[in-house]
Amino acid sequence: MISLRVKKGSEFVADYSFTKSEVTVGRVADSDMVLDLPTISRKHATITLDRNGYGILDQSAFGTLVNKRSIQSSRLKTGDVVSIFPFTITVSRIVYDSTVASIADDYVRRGEDPLDPGMSYDEVESILGFAPFAAMDPKNFPDKLPLRAVIEHDTAIRNYSSGDLIIRRGDYGNTAFYIVSGRVQVDYGKLPSSLLGHRQRKRKSWPRAVAQMWENPGLPEVRSMDSYKTDARLGYRQSDDSKTRIFLQDISSIVDITELVTLESGEFFGEISALGRTPRSATIIADGEVSVLEIRWKALRNLRRYDEAIREHIDEIYRKRSLDSHLLSTPIFRHVSNEIRGEIKKETTFETYGNFDWNTSYNQYAKRGSDYSISSEPIIAQEGDYPNGLILIRSGFARVSRKVASGHHTVTYLGRGDVFGFQELLEGWRKETTAVLRCTLRAIGYVDILLIPTRLIEKYLLPSIPHADVESIVSRIDQNVLPEKAGVSAHQINQETLESLVENRFINGTATMMIDLDRCTRCDDCVRACGAAHDNNPRFIRHGKVIGKHMVANACMHCTDPVCMIGCPTGAIHRSEAGGEILINDITCIGCGTCANSCPYDNIRMVEINDDNGDMILDKVTHDPVKKATKCDLCVDQLGGPACERACPHDALGRIDMRDLESLGSWLNR
Repeated sequence: MISLRVKKGSEFVADYSFTKSEVTVGRVADSDMVLDLPTISRKHATITLDRNGYGILDQSAFGTLVNKRSIQSSRLKTGDVVSIFPFTITVSRIVYDSTVASIADDYVRRGEDPLDPGMSYDEVESILGFAPFAAMDPKNFPDKLPLRAVIEHDTAIRNYSSGDLIIRRGDYGNTAFYIVSGRVQVDYGKLPSSLLGHRQRKRKSWPRAVAQMWENPGLPEVRSMDSYKTDARLGYRQSDDSKTRIFLQDISSIVDITELVTLESGEFFGEISALGRTPRSATIIADGEVSVLEIRWKALRNLRRYDEAIREHIDEIYRKRSLDSHLLSTPIFRHVSNEIRGEIKKETTFETYGNFDWNTSYNQYAKRGSDYSISSEPIIAQEGDYPNGLILIRSGFARVSRKVASGHHTVTYLGRGDVFGFQELLEGWRKETTAVLRCTLRAIGYVDILLIPTRLIEKYLLPSIPHADVESIVSRIDQNVLPEKAGVSAHQINQETLESLVENRFINGTATMMIDLDRCTRCDDCVRACGAAHDNNPRFIRHGKVIGKHMVANACMHCTDPVCMIGCPTGAIHRSEAGGEILINDITCIGCGTCANSCPYDNIRMVEINDDNGDMILDKVTHDPVKKATKCDLCVDQLGGPACERACPHDALGRIDMRDLESLGSWLNR
């Protein structure tokens, strides 16, 4: 709250107190503080609240003074005197007990720094003057989340030079970009993956696979310096914030420039990937000097929530680029005509629940060792409520639960491509009544959903499903949402095990290493086999969370939502286009540790490397030991797949795709 006393000369005019985040001062009648004289501009000044407190911005033709000094902008504190001739406005009191505290506390709880800690008050003003933000009405934003605070904390100006790779195809990211000045080139797949920092997948021949048993080095983490030759087409340089950037030396010599798409200033890119945390669909290359505004997903989500133009822009892009393919990949929509899909697409809405940075809160919970509370998971749909539409999971994970006494019983979990609410909508349509939801749907970490209104489902989808197909569709959905109803009890997962897999986020894995401790004899054949396949350097630890008689080992799970890939400056960690494995290119890894710090399961390790003589390799500039990120790669270059699994003599170890509940249940209940 800020309290202000206004005087005209020595004459008292009024006292004001404001708790809102933006206070307008001017001659026009809709100003928060009206100073009705010809010497006052219509919109003379604005007093704003951000994470650093209160400030004032002069917007007049006549000038504003703070403590007798002419200002463009200035911070405010108790006792300051603002002069707008012939008025004086004295700051009589400032109490940071509501808005600014809630904004600051929210950022602290999120455990993150501003995207640009050095962003100044004037820079925020400059950004607010950019086309998309200048048209936004700050009054549409709540006092606890003002537009200025969104811009100040979750955006940053980034400057790129010609040839810089701003984002790479296949990368995961949680930021979008707005081109402030300059232009960029968009490549949809013409650039070879080797230029994106990716590892080239190549299986060893049978002779080479056998020879590694005696040819592997006898020292740990040995690297041949000959393998670290830099591609002449690439260059490396430091950005303004001291981060390493890769650039193309001469793009026209690598790819036909006419095959690229040009984006000019005033255009967005990366917004769909940022909101849905899906792989980048293109590589963006700076064409000359380029300035872009980087926008965190949180800011993008809030802008979309409170500004209709941004919401319509993003929704329209998704409808054009992704929605049709998502509907076609969902079994219940495959038989629907193009015309009906078009009608459904028009009114499908996009919603996000939870926090994309779930790994941060998960790590905090794990370090505290505190009991996990299901109440921390945002409710998407509530048991007992009437369904307002069919829910399609676009990305992330959701928990399906039922009320049991005073608690909740986890029935199953859903991921990308699953649906929720179909049975209830079908039952209501058949009986010409409204059936209530049998379960509650909650976001685990975060979940991105599509919501198709009930009336569209009843008008277009349900009548178009052939009668003979209805029961098979219901049975297939029941198997995911209500496994016991679908008659798959043989594959049911122990309730304690299911709860633990969900709460520890192991459901994220597509190749989770699980060990049956009743079968395991601790012979370590799995560890030795892994070492033999990786130059005598095992890439996992036979240790981990124990759930009943099973252990989830510390080995890369090759996650559905690979947060480790976010922020890699060189693209060294990436998802293989061939098999979907998460791989690290040892050559382009610069040892920054971003991936290891991001992995919520501690399955990536930074190691110091040695040359062929066993001597530690040192950085030529800092003389510090050179480090590389290492982890399980599912033995992509080995014949026969993961060596650990093949080597176990007692069939105690399995690499499990947690998305396949039937296979998971079968393995657990062997």
